[in-house]
Amino acid sequence: MLAFIVRRLLVALPTLLIVSILVFLLQKLLPGDPVLALAGEERDPATIAFLREQYHLNDPWVMQYWYWISGIVQGDFGASLRTNQPVAQLIAQKLPVTIQLAIMSMIFALAIGIPAGILAAVRKNTWIDWLANIVALSGLSIPNFWLGIMLILFVSVRLGWLPASGYEPFFSDPARSIQTMLMPSFVLGTGLAATLMRHTRSAMLGVLSQDYIRTARAKGLSPREVVMSHSFRNALLPVITLTALLFGELLAGAVLTEQIFTIPGFGKLIVDSVFNRDYAVVQGVVLCTAVGFLAMNLIADVLYMLMNPRLRSTL
Repeated sequence: MLAFIVRRLLVALPTLLIVSILVFLLQKLLPGDPVLALAGEERDPATIAFLREQYHLNDPWVMQYWYWISGIVQGDFGASLRTNQPVAQLIAQKLPVTIQLAIMSMIFALAIGIPAGILAAVRKNTWIDWLANIVALSGLSIPNFWLGIMLILFVSVRLGWLPASGYEPFFSDPARSIQTMLMPSFVLGTGLAATLMRHTRSAMLGVLSQDYIRTARAKGLSPREVVMSHSFRNALLPVITLTALLFGELLAGAVLTEQIFTIPGFGKLIVDSVFNRDYAVVQGVVLCTAVGFLAMNLIADVLYMLMNPRLRSTL
């Protein structure tokens, strides 16, 4: 298993290198010049020349990339062009917020999507199956920003049950933090639950038609034991991969949801940075997101090995 993890990490390194090059080059396509914004309204030529020299903007892009990537290898992501705050410090402040939102959203998604998918597969072509599919299609079709606004109007404004926006750090006030995160987590979780439900249903239908399931039923095992002990365990493999990818997507930041509920996570940070032409922050956040995706893929592969003995025998 250790050798497998090492091989996967070695494969991830070239991927990260390619992603870093793409991130660096694509941010050059963003409109505007950050130096002009930093120079102020007067835009003194001497100040502009000094800023370009300070941030190596007069150098060829290959040298600019080298300065940036060599700093990242040493743990230095650069500094924000707007606030001069270290990018690593900004990421450290926003990452816990995004992780909390991602975890709570996945809890909603798993709690809704997997049971609904199992029920829909076991009760195929019944009213339960049709209802689950209708709910899943609704979850995929309803935009997150609309659902978020409706929840704010109904739950916060009319009923006053939960705060409409804002964020409280978890370790300073856990109860308040969970309250502020419930609605945005539900908004994101319902969309993910719809995707999980569809994949769980398809995987379960494929497993339930296998010969060994018919054999288990012929032996007199209870329906619950057949479904949970024999069917769901084998149907779980593709669901694990999907869950890991969805969690990685959440780590990228839910831009619209974070904007609506004023959550200071990765999504809001990257939007503000793009508008402010803060290239160093954009590059740092996107690169951290890529690392998160690769990490979740690695976790999914390891779980695959643990869940499927046949794959372990190939190591």
